[in-house]
Amino acid sequence: MVNRVVLNETSYFGRGARNNLATEIKSRGFHKVLLVTDKTLFDSKVVDMVTRVLEHNTIGYYLFDGIKPNPTVKNVQDGLVVANINNVDCIVAVGGGSVIDTAKAISIIMTNPEFNDVVSLAGVADTKNKGLPLFALPTTAGTAAEVTINYVITDEANTKKMVCVDVHDIPVCAIIDPDLMDGMPPMLAASTGMDALTHAMEGYITKAGWLIPDMFHVNAMALIYKNLEKAAIKKDKVAIEKMAYAQYIAGMGFSNVGLGIVHSMAHSLGAYFDTPHGIANALLLPHVMRFNGQACPQLFRNMANAMGIDIEDTTDQEAIDRVVVAIKNLSVSLGIPQTLREIGIPEEMLPTLAKQAMEDVCTPGNPRKVTVEDITNLYREAY
Repeated sequence: MVNRVVLNETSYFGRGARNNLATEIKSRGFHKVLLVTDKTLFDSKVVDMVTRVLEHNTIGYYLFDGIKPNPTVKNVQDGLVVANINNVDCIVAVGGGSVIDTAKAISIIMTNPEFNDVVSLAGVADTKNKGLPLFALPTTAGTAAEVTINYVITDEANTKKMVCVDVHDIPVCAIIDPDLMDGMPPMLAASTGMDALTHAMEGYITKAGWLIPDMFHVNAMALIYKNLEKAAIKKDKVAIEKMAYAQYIAGMGFSNVGLGIVHSMAHSLGAYFDTPHGIANALLLPHVMRFNGQACPQLFRNMANAMGIDIEDTTDQEAIDRVVVAIKNLSVSLGIPQTLREIGIPEEMLPTLAKQAMEDVCTPGNPRKVTVEDITNLYREAY
């Protein structure tokens, strides 16, 4: 069997790594940058740490900051207008998953204009050209969008989150600078961190798992489990740095093997109720992991050992339960809501959410075969 791994051409890691951005842009011969971010980051001055690098090196840029959480088709189309009017030759994305995902879609359509309706990019689109060169600087330790071949855009007209998978969208350069993450509000740091933990754990047990991604996933989950609370709540700078690397490592893994129904179910919540993706994943993760445990008990033992959870002299089910309890306890300690009722999801919508989740691109990767009824029951457990 042949396995494929797709990663960035170049990546930088460490505090101050953003200072390499200008060298990378200039060495590739680019001159006109589309700077993609959101208004909150722009107003909070986080983006200033990056624009100062561009300005000091006389690199011109055009700002597009019209991105919302769970970005939409319209966000992408608005960004395309700015990119085309100004004839930009590269994109710099500064932000979390929403920002980088939008930048990826803009990048792809700039070089594959036949997909300018955006919705035709859903799934595995038959694009022919690499996207407009994209430099990604994450400000959250969660989505790993800077290293994946995936992006997610909300199709509001059809109330659906489109998961787009395309080797042509991966940023040419990722810059993981923990300085850009220090100012994350605690709940944002907590929820994006739980998103990263979901990537590591769900990626590890997916059907397509194999040696190299497994190494990434196991190391990522260990780092996240041991550092997330210190990073999010205590704002420990060493822990923040470890979370920055851990989420990237998790992305190196899951981008190359896929995910499962935690993400399928979270995508439905985001499409219908604009639920923050990290919150949705954190809330659903314990329920789905318990459901999946019987399909791969040895992998749960491996996860427990990596995270330092005592499973000595346990049955397989006891080991699975200890992993699930540990995940849930971490989520509780971070102050993340624990039920769908708490976040205002109407109970009567659960079957509709389940039907859409069943059709999600992540569902086939789940290690245990599922039905719409199974997913509905999992939503009810989480309710």
